Amino acid sequence: MISAVTQMFRLWRINTILARYRLDEIAQGTPLYQPLHLAAFLTFKKSAEIGELPVGKRLRLALQEMGPVYVKFGQILSTRRDLLPAEIADELSLLQDRVPPFPGAEAQAIIEKALGAPVAELFSEFEVEPLASASIAQVHGAVLHTGEKVVVKVVRPGIRRQLVRDLEPLKAITGILERYWHGGSRVRPLELVKEFESVIYDELDMQREAANASLLKRNFKNSNEVYIPTIYWSLCKDNILVMERVEGIPVGDIKALKAAGVDLQRLAVRGVRMFYTQVFRDNLFHADLHPGNILIDATNPADASYILLDYGIVASLSPQDLYYISENFIALFNQNYRRVADLHIEAGWVPATTRIDELEAAVRTVGESSFSRPLNEISFGHMLLSLFRVARRFQLTVQPQLIMLQKTMLNIEGLGRQLYPDLDIWAVAKPELESIMREKYGIDHTIAELRERLPTWLSKAPEMPGLIHDYLNMATRGELRHRVESQELQALKETFEKESQRNRRYLLSASLAVVSAVFLAMETGPWTFANFSVLGLLAAVFAIVPLLKRK
Repeated sequence: MISAVTQMFRLWRINTILARYRLDEIAQGTPLYQPLHLAAFLTFKKSAEIGELPVGKRLRLALQEMGPVYVKFGQILSTRRDLLPAEIADELSLLQDRVPPFPGAEAQAIIEKALGAPVAELFSEFEVEPLASASIAQVHGAVLHTGEKVVVKVVRPGIRRQLVRDLEPLKAITGILERYWHGGSRVRPLELVKEFESVIYDELDMQREAANASLLKRNFKNSNEVYIPTIYWSLCKDNILVMERVEGIPVGDIKALKAAGVDLQRLAVRGVRMFYTQVFRDNLFHADLHPGNILIDATNPADASYILLDYGIVASLSPQDLYYISENFIALFNQNYRRVADLHIEAGWVPATTRIDELEAAVRTVGESSFSRPLNEISFGHMLLSLFRVARRFQLTVQPQLIMLQKTMLNIEGLGRQLYPDLDIWAVAKPELESIMREKYGIDHTIAELRERLPTWLSKAPEMPGLIHDYLNMATRGELRHRVESQELQALKETFEKESQRNRRYLLSASLAVVSAVFLAMETGPWTFANFSVLGLLAAVFAIVPLLKRK
């Protein structure tokens, strides 16, 4: 009872905020939400000025007022440009994940409890004042006894409980939206919340983030273009991450990069290559590459390199999706629209019954409108987004990993053009991807794959003749068909028995109802009404039970 009341108050507060920012129309015509509509009338800050703001800005302001979890949700939602209008997605991308820090003494106590030793034993220096604070964790500077400078990332206390508390009303609201909002079936808001829930719970696990960083570092071990800080595994726990402290120029500070003499064109080209290497060579890419997570090492300005931070959101594709995305990109690079249409059907992204000529025409519309622009304005991220939107007409269901890919591509292309406005992404990406594909799917790689799998195949080889012999014998005797038929008959028999039981209950219910009606019609004594009531109640029970079991 307490939890239900608490949730109702949270829903009331959310609806009040929505009403204040003139967003309460999302609840209009929603029967399950009617009790909360009163909040709109009790909101006195509902000014005309707010009503004149664009809907995207009103939504951003409302999410900020709702709290950190809703800010994070808005940030994830901003990446779904295949679903949202561009003006709303752009506005939501401005959401800043900044919350007041929790006390440094509390962070120190969390570290000591997790690592089982006083902070003075763990570090020669520990900065009680945090360097940065966000909704999931905050970061403190420290120095190891061996002299290495590190940062200590501490998960915010009580955040898991807060997530559960805030996600429940969010699920309730999106569930109502999906059911009653006319655009719910297209946008599928409840699915977006579940996707967000998965991402944010992954961010809570510092061991997972440490593993992501370690693997990315291994992938770029011999690279002078990308640097991943070292993870100190002995000091990492589920809620604690200790990582090498690095210095660099924020990638968005173009003025400082120019002052340091950095070759911005070379740096922009490296950024595009870094993205294609992570996705298509390693199939593990940093999926949160906004400017706040990227520093530039300008020690050698002519050969400046990237430093990547914050590995809470890292994504990969299934081998099948990776192959088809690679082939789609190459086909787009070569403006082979028929091949793109073929690949969508082969991959199962659209139904096999799709008319390929119609899909090809739709893809051609996207491609030609993009390639007609100057080369330094072509964006493959926007092209991929347009393809997703067009393919929705053909019942395409976009997987979250592909959305992460498209979002990261947009970030990298935007970053590259910010560094060097005349960047020709096509000229950089096309040879890079073709080179990776030749190496990954060439003869040498295929031979290496066969050599790796051969021992497994050979270990199973002695069993194969016997299995083939047994299979052929069963097929000759008709046992395979008999097995399938037996399974189907058994399932049919179970269904028939269940339906028979329900029908018997319905028949008994109807009989009791008739008898009770007869008693009532006889009017022969004081027990008539009681008999009618008891028999009628039994009739109702026997009628309802089958319905409950059917659910």
